[in-house]
Amino acid sequence: MSKILVTGGAGFIGSHTCVELLEAGHEIVILDNFSNSKPEALNRIKKITGKDFKFYEADLLNLSDVEKVFKENDISAVIHFAGLKAVGESVQKPVEYYHNNITGTLMLIQAMRKYNCKKIVFSSSATVYGVNNPVPYVETMPTNSSTNPYGYTKVMIEQILKDVYVSDNNWSVVLLRYFNPIGAHKSGLIGEDPNGIPNNLFPYIAQVATGKLEALGVFGNDYDTPDGTGVRDYIHVVDLATGHLNALNYALEHNGVEAVNLGTGKGSSVMDVLHAFEKACGKELPYVIKPRRAGDIATCYADTHKAKELLGWEAKYQLDEMAADGWNFTKNNPNGL
Repeated sequence: MSKILVTGGAGFIGSHTCVELLEAGHEIVILDNFSNSKPEALNRIKKITGKDFKFYEADLLNLSDVEKVFKENDISAVIHFAGLKAVGESVQKPVEYYHNNITGTLMLIQAMRKYNCKKIVFSSSATVYGVNNPVPYVETMPTNSSTNPYGYTKVMIEQILKDVYVSDNNWSVVLLRYFNPIGAHKSGLIGEDPNGIPNNLFPYIAQVATGKLEALGVFGNDYDTPDGTGVRDYIHVVDLATGHLNALNYALEHNGVEAVNLGTGKGSSVMDVLHAFEKACGKELPYVIKPRRAGDIATCYADTHKAKELLGWEAKYQLDEMAADGWNFTKNNPNGL
């Protein structure tokens, strides 16, 4: 089987995808700098799968480190997760976000080109759709009006990869636009374990449930939604991981550029997620209504037809299962990995 390089493979989505790749029989090489992940995740991947893999602690900004990985391994494709990903932080630190995410990707592409590896699955985001497109989001919609620097790094990297293909039609590029990944692996061994105070809803709720944080802040309850709170398309991280496996298999067989949404195709509100988590952990959780956040939109969910038609993929898990699996991980790892 081919050897797949997974950048950011120790992270939340990366680690779950590595499990799916190994269980499908792929050989993997992981590159990670642990800026928002932990070395223990690598041990857990091995424990779940019973398989070993090569690991490089390296930063994509260091071209010689990246080239070393390609020089020492016969890499046939790359799944590119590595990048800074907190929307709020990106507004405070735009230069750091642009430099890390875009320059890091350029270094990766340079190394790929040098070693004739021309297949890449890129971890993009629904933020590329911005605020002006109507829901559900369809892949053909314009993607040039993000609301924050993080989103713009995704827009720009998508454009860079499209331009790379135009310059050389031997490339195969799949741009996976994620919606909101939550949940955890059934084993309870890996899940979302951010460093510091979480930026995302689900791990924040989890830390309220364990008593680490006092209450959930709900940003705005006056949106035009069923209960006034923001509606998002939450997808189980294992569903998301299998989407990468299907995208990789597609990239290995086809040249070209394809953008594909990975979501469930339906929205759940902040309160829906909170109540699902309460059901999972068996107790009510405190929350505080706060003002809306700048750049937040009322409703965001995917049109999922293309993923089914092109990749033969669709999400299987419902919100209750996402919450139960997420709580299982939190309960087993109250202090994180």
